[in-house]
Amino acid sequence: MPTSPAQISEGLIDFPYQGEVHQTYYKVFGDLQNRTRTPIVVIHGGPGLSHDYLLPLADLADQSCAVILYDQIGNARSTHLPDKPPTFWTIELFIDELENLLKHFGVQEEYNIVGHSWGGMLACELVVQRQPPGLRRLVISDSPPSLALWADSNKEIIQRFPQTVQDAFEKGFEDREGYWKALMEVHSIHGCRVKPFPKDLEYSLLQVYGEDADRTVGKSPILKDWTIIDRLHLIRIPTLIINGRYDIAQERIVKPFADHIPNSKWRIFEDSSHTPFWEEREEYMRFVGAFLAGESS
Repeated sequence: MPTSPAQISEGLIDFPYQGEVHQTYYKVFGDLQNRTRTPIVVIHGGPGLSHDYLLPLADLADQSCAVILYDQIGNARSTHLPDKPPTFWTIELFIDELENLLKHFGVQEEYNIVGHSWGGMLACELVVQRQPPGLRRLVISDSPPSLALWADSNKEIIQRFPQTVQDAFEKGFEDREGYWKALMEVHSIHGCRVKPFPKDLEYSLLQVYGEDADRTVGKSPILKDWTIIDRLHLIRIPTLIINGRYDIAQERIVKPFADHIPNSKWRIFEDSSHTPFWEEREEYMRFVGAFLAGESS
């Protein structure tokens, strides 16, 4: 937990890409200019959500350690591009945006990453593809190492629910309200077990599943047939793998990370599902904070 209230700044960063300039929204907790500890970059899930549901991670910020959150392009407060073809939306696009963010804040020589769900997948791709020399430590929180494993886990979990829930998932956005109700029923057990359901998490989910949502990113084929299992050995930095006991990212889903990343440790949060930073907030911050600081926990 922070020892004193961290300063907060927010704004937009220009992101030049393929001859156009887009904008990435950011929110920073802490003082980047006078930092004495490695800053933390937090990457949200989806694809298609927003940073809001990850605001508990601001607990890691204090006057000597800054936490940077942002909305990925196409999402929430960043530039929306509903007319772009599906081929525009690639993993490389989001890696380029992340590197642009790092350079803007001048932290590319030394930083840590906490990536949640899709954010953890994106962080892995950054490491494997770019081998960034400034990345010191990586937290992969509640992420799958392949889309096939993720789909298999979702299918298995949904089959445990009443037929009405299964039917709603089958219909999808043909009945958006029914789909949303079914999604919340599943998420109350396997997404976030906190009651009442956190408003920041609801807001982020509505970026994809809301009535007026821009689903351009969420429905794009970014992760079609995606897997990183055969490349995980290329992640050589200290890595912490996290999931919850009731997580959609079940133990068998997460296990390849632990099996193939050489310098990794794995923590299962026993009273959590997909968002242990909400469900076991204090212990999550203590454990992640110690890992990022290079301390034994």
